[in-house]
Amino acid sequence: MNLIDRTVDYVRQKMSGDSSGHDWWHIDRVWRTARMLADAEGADREVVELAALLHDLADWKFAGGDESAGPRAARDWLSSLQVAESTIEHVSDIIATLSFKGAGVQTPMRTLEGQCVQDADRLDAIGAVGIARCFAFGGAKGRLMHDPEVSPEMHEYFAAYKKNSGPSINHFYEKLLLLKDRINTATARRLAEQRHVFMEQFLQQFFAEWECK
Repeated sequence: MNLIDRTVDYVRQKMSGDSSGHDWWHIDRVWRTARMLADAEGADREVVELAALLHDLADWKFAGGDESAGPRAARDWLSSLQVAESTIEHVSDIIATLSFKGAGVQTPMRTLEGQCVQDADRLDAIGAVGIARCFAFGGAKGRLMHDPEVSPEMHEYFAAYKKNSGPSINHFYEKLLLLKDRINTATARRLAEQRHVFMEQFLQQFFAEWECK
């Protein structure tokens, strides 16, 4: 069994049963999208696949806010398979830089491989699947669906973003609607445009129904 297949088996086992939208099927979608982007953009396919597969293995949102947990978990797994140190460093760096950290926080990727993985992850956060994941995560965290008396917060610092516990609808304004303009690659930008429009249409319908119109 090759490196990618072994990593697939490992991650699938680790992430089965999650109901927050960060389950194996999220990983699978990001992995497949990242492969497509890597091929379209000319990135190193192995690095992209490994980073996509391992990117949520120990997400800070489920690791007590520890943003070093994810890169560390990826490094431990790849080291156990005696992967080249240069590859481990590259994958770990991608995972460390990947996440959205607040409306006012920039998270530029240093390599094309990182851009492909970041784009794939962000594409899975928007559109129809992104809407479903938003409410799945909110439910898992005990958040209200919507509260008209609670306004969205445009977080200027990662520490403030980490502490956010607002309603799920606010998350569209605090993150999801911002992602289209933070996509790196031309291939992903075309997909993001369509998914962004779908979210805008959803919100229009949501608020119309909320107001009983």
